[in-house]
Amino acid sequence: MSRESVVAKRYAKAMYEIAAQEERTLEVEQELRALVLAMSEDVAVQQFIVSPNISETAKWEVLGGVLEGKLSVPVVSLAKLLVERGRTDVLPELLNSYIKVAGDALGLANATVYSTYALSDEEKRSIEVEFGTLVNKKIRVLNVVDSDLLGGMKVRIGDTLYDGSLSGKLKRLEKSFRRQAL
Repeated sequence: MSRESVVAKRYAKAMYEIAAQEERTLEVEQELRALVLAMSEDVAVQQFIVSPNISETAKWEVLGGVLEGKLSVPVVSLAKLLVERGRTDVLPELLNSYIKVAGDALGLANATVYSTYALSDEEKRSIEVEFGTLVNKKIRVLNVVDSDLLGGMKVRIGDTLYDGSLSGKLKRLEKSFRRQAL
């Protein structure tokens, strides 16, 4: 495990504890998503943040003016701490760690569903119920349209991939034929 991952997990756990005390766990997750998106989307912002010619105080004066009032105090404080310590590079990993910590504590799991078309709300609910029962958690579905799939779908929950795609079924069928031929 890299040093950045360890650092990100520590910040994520601390952020979760604060959010849980305030009963704002999911709101803080959304704010962290917005912060990561804002800091990673614009190349000029990234260059400004990593520039060694600009002091951390000057960086925070600019960023703080933008963030304060738009994000909660704990998230703004976290952003300030990361800027002061030159650790804004851990923000994406921090978000992923926060999602995992919060999900484990709340019994939530994110499922990335790869399909050949955009799923309807009814299809998403069906997946939430079916896989929620399977993993014994409440499922949040993120649908990704994957034009490389021939048909069916793949569902990734954490480190587990449930492959119900047509190509996956064909590969399993081919393996079974090969085993029988031996």
